[in-house]
Amino acid sequence: MRPRVLLLNPERTILPKLEFLCSIGVSRSDLSVIVSQNPDLLNRSIKRNLIPHYHILKSILVSDEKVIKCLKRLLKSSIVLSQNDFYVNISLLRGLGIPQSSISLLVTFNPSTMCLKAFNFAEGVKKVVQIGFDPSKLQFVRALQVLLGIKQKTWEDKIEAFRRWGLSEEEISSIFRKNPFCMGLSEKNIMCSMNFLVCKMGWQPAAVARVPIVLSYGLETRIKPRCSVIRVLLLKGLIKADVPVSSVMITREKYFLGRFVIKYLDQVPQLLDIFQGKIGLTELGFGFDDKSVILD
Repeated sequence: MRPRVLLLNPERTILPKLEFLCSIGVSRSDLSVIVSQNPDLLNRSIKRNLIPHYHILKSILVSDEKVIKCLKRLLKSSIVLSQNDFYVNISLLRGLGIPQSSISLLVTFNPSTMCLKAFNFAEGVKKVVQIGFDPSKLQFVRALQVLLGIKQKTWEDKIEAFRRWGLSEEEISSIFRKNPFCMGLSEKNIMCSMNFLVCKMGWQPAAVARVPIVLSYGLETRIKPRCSVIRVLLLKGLIKADVPVSSVMITREKYFLGRFVIKYLDQVPQLLDIFQGKIGLTELGFGFDDKSVILD
C-alpha cells in the first residue's frame, strides 16, 4: 500500500512513533492494526502530528484509555485533526450547556465529527437544535453524530423512504428525536423492516413510528422470530389483535418468552421451536402472506 515506508529511516523516523504510541498504552496488537490500516502514520511528523493530537485529546478526555480509543479511530481513518477547528467545535458544544460526559463520549467514539470544519459543524448543531433536541441530554450528541455523518442526498433519500409509508413530516422528525440512529440505517434496512412489520404483520406505519427503536433490531435475529410466535397465537385466536409493537419487540427476551411462549406451550407445543427457528411457519400452515389477521 505504501512501499515508500521501506525507504524511511527505521531508527530516526519509524521507531520514535511506535515508541510514543506504546508509551501511552497502545498494545502491540493494536499498534500493528493501526499501522497496517494507516501506513501514512509512519511518514508523519511526530512533533507536528502525533504528539499534538495526543495532547489535544488528553485535555478533553483526561484518561489515556479514552485517548487511545479515540486515537485508534483517528489514525485508522487517516483523519487529520485541526487544533483550531477542534477547539472551536468543543467551545460551541460547551456554550450550549452540553455536559462534559456527552462531549467526552462524542470525542471518544466519533472523533471524525469533532474534526469537521467549524462552519460545517456549527451548521449541524444548528439543525439539531431546530429539530428539537435538548442539549443537556445524551440524545443531542447522538443526533449530531448521525446528522453530520450522512451526506445531504443520503439524508433526503431516507426521509423519502419513510414518506413512502405515508408518514408525515412530524412523524419522521419524531422518529429521529426518539432514536437518532434510525437515520443511520441504510435505506434498504428501513424498507425491509417496515415492509415486514406493516405488510406481513399488519401494524400501522404510525404504530411502528411511535417505537422507532424497533427498526434498529435485526430482521432475522429479533423481528422475525418474535413475530412468528405472535402470528401463530393470533391465527389460533389465543391473543387479541390489539397487541402493540412495543409489547412484542422492545421487551426483554425473558419477558417475551414468559408472556407469549411458555404461557401457551400447552396449546401450541411447537412455539419454542418456532421462536428458535427450528420450525418454519409454512411447515405449520401459518405463512406471513395470510392476510386474515390485521393488527391494530
